[in-house]
Amino acid sequence: MFENHWGLMAQPFQPTPDPAFWYETAGHRRAVAYLDHALAQREGLVVLTGAPGMGKTVLIDRLLGEADPDEVRLLRLSPGADRNVDLLRDVAAQFGAAATARSRGDVVALIERGLRAEARTGRRTVMVIDAADALPLAALDDLHLLSSLEVAGHALLQIVLLGEPALRHQLEQGAGLEGLRRRVIATHQLEPMEEKEIPGYVAHRLMLVGWRGRPDFAEDAFPALHAQSGGVPRRVNLLAGRAMLHAAIAGTDLIDAAVVRDAAGAAVLPARDQLGAGVGGAEPLDARIAELEARLEQQDAALRRLLHLLVEMADAPSAPARSRVA
Repeated sequence: MFENHWGLMAQPFQPTPDPAFWYETAGHRRAVAYLDHALAQREGLVVLTGAPGMGKTVLIDRLLGEADPDEVRLLRLSPGADRNVDLLRDVAAQFGAAATARSRGDVVALIERGLRAEARTGRRTVMVIDAADALPLAALDDLHLLSSLEVAGHALLQIVLLGEPALRHQLEQGAGLEGLRRRVIATHQLEPMEEKEIPGYVAHRLMLVGWRGRPDFAEDAFPALHAQSGGVPRRVNLLAGRAMLHAAIAGTDLIDAAVVRDAAGAAVLPARDQLGAGVGGAEPLDARIAELEARLEQQDAALRRLLHLLVEMADAPSAPARSRVA
């Protein structure tokens, strides 16, 4: 729909994080300045919180992506809500050594050895943990242990925790976390976009995919996008994408506040004689969108299966040639 109907090169409002679409809002700019200062201290825990879809992961990726790999060793962990997560072994695995360790002490020794080896090369090690608000208490205790590994009075590992606002409360109020709290050197809450930032954000993403005026966004569409999304980038993306789909189905090139509100709710299509044959009269618009989205998912699944078969065929060893029979 985005390519064929609107003439765009790609989907401009993907719900998944994509560094190529980075747009620095005022909130992101404040966060970058704050975190950049904290990371320059080279030790301790840095905590970045925000609602889901605020762009925490992309922000950290962009910030640390600018670091020289000869100066920074970056570790990434996404343990999620697995209550059986063994954080120490996950960290040791980053150094390729977890399988050889038997006891907890062995695991810690392997991690410390790997961190010291990095320090000898002149590189500092930064570990980023996504969805840290879901970590069990035992994993938080492991974080305290990791943050206390030092050489000559300097921390061997700096830790960045990303999570929802509950993470901040957990660290501030959690029983038995006094030692971990002392290691926190900076916390920052990422705030949603302001209403005045929505037009620039929408235009930025459209221009990156070759937008040439279709669809057009009316002035009143942007306050509606902000009101319905709360200024959270992922919600803005989902709503703007649905608004473009609504407009395509309704046969209009103009996305205004009414289209945005329709996309956010359960609107009803105009009668058949208003849109022409082939479009249901009073069929709920969300039902048609759900049908179209289901078809797209089926097509994507079929393409993935086909690609998988092609890869298997390409990787399969060639059958021995048969001898000809005279």
